[in-house]
Amino acid sequence: MNTENNNRIEKYKGFFNKEYLMGPNSLRLLDEMLTKYPLKEGKRVMDLGCGTGLTSMFLAKEAGVSVFATDLWISAAENAERFKKWGIEDQVIPIHADANTLPFAEGYFDAIVSIDAYHYFGAKKGVFTDKILPFLKPGGVFIAAMPGVKEELTGEAAALLLEWMEGNTKDYDTFHCRRWWLDLIGKSEEFEVVMDLDLDCYEAAWNDWFASGHKYGIKDKTYMDRGMDRYLSFIGLVIQRREK
Repeated sequence: MNTENNNRIEKYKGFFNKEYLMGPNSLRLLDEMLTKYPLKEGKRVMDLGCGTGLTSMFLAKEAGVSVFATDLWISAAENAERFKKWGIEDQVIPIHADANTLPFAEGYFDAIVSIDAYHYFGAKKGVFTDKILPFLKPGGVFIAAMPGVKEELTGEAAALLLEWMEGNTKDYDTFHCRRWWLDLIGKSEEFEVVMDLDLDCYEAAWNDWFASGHKYGIKDKTYMDRGMDRYLSFIGLVIQRREK
């Protein structure tokens, strides 16, 4: 990543702690995705699975877009307080909603961004086409980054991942390779996958999480140290709704 963008992410180092991070550093992931696929200023964006709102703040300040900060786990009231504190309350609207029942008009957004969140609800056939795509304008884009694996796991690697997930097969089944995600989303005359990649900032994003002091970050590091780091990746996707 170039010097300009390194400086951009450095401005947010005060947020790289357990108060704000909910997993591998979402700001690094978003920064890389926006470096490789910038958004135009003034666009209307849904930040789907925004968590504590860090990615929404980054979108507002660095991309210059209007943001609907949407999350199921964190209340809109809690995020509203943070947005006011950060001085972005006129640019970011907090929304409490389930990704499966989004309360928006179809064709409302220029972009939908989902950083370290889509794998929780999107790893099923039809989710993208039925639950996400309808809310994009023609020409709009879906930008996602989610944890995954370099190749589908088998044997000891699969067993280690399942142990890490404490035997929870639902959580286990969110970790897939880029090809698996592309096959799941499929092909259609309605949309086009314009970018798919394994993110360069993968290691730095995880290291920020480990250093945050969060109890789950400490636990996750033990599995990385046991060899999980050899298999994991962060997967980036950009999918564009075709013009009519």
